[in-house]
Amino acid sequence: MTELIAFINSFHELDEETEKAVKTLFREETFQKNEFIIEENQICTKLYYIKSGLVRRFFYEDGEDITKWIYTNHQFITSLTSFFEQKPSFELFQAGEETVVYSLSYADEQTLLEYPLFSKFYIKLLRLNLSKLNEFHHFYKSMNAPEKYAYLLHSFPQIIAKAKLKHVASLIGVSQETLSRIRASIN
Repeated sequence: MTELIAFINSFHELDEETEKAVKTLFREETFQKNEFIIEENQICTKLYYIKSGLVRRFFYEDGEDITKWIYTNHQFITSLTSFFEQKPSFELFQAGEETVVYSLSYADEQTLLEYPLFSKFYIKLLRLNLSKLNEFHHFYKSMNAPEKYAYLLHSFPQIIAKAKLKHVASLIGVSQETLSRIRASIN
């Protein structure tokens, strides 16, 4: 739990009471490789902080799975629309290796939001993530495949190091063969 507390404190320092509530309400869970953390058409009832591991977010389109992002250590994950609005998820989250998370139920999230210091952290986290997401989509969308790969290699090397090539290829929107050529030209 020290990783989670340190992460939260890097945004906003918690007092003892709030830290105790975080430690009480977040629960450690382990998912095995290929196990689904969040499933399509199910209501996402938890928010997760990845202590260690790899999680792929994807959806199905015309029978093909399309990778939307790959998460690694020290990141929060959830199906945003499903969790925040408590409606069925249109996406899936799957462990790419044994993954240890700290989970927070929807009900417990509501409880933690009553703690002003946790709320301040949460608002800062959400604002930062929304800003980064907006910036990412703006720049990433205009990049070609080699630029996307170079961007991931530079900004998210843990994805390149840990994820399956077919998932990285899907993330940048190319075939595995094309990704192999891109990788060869960079090395």
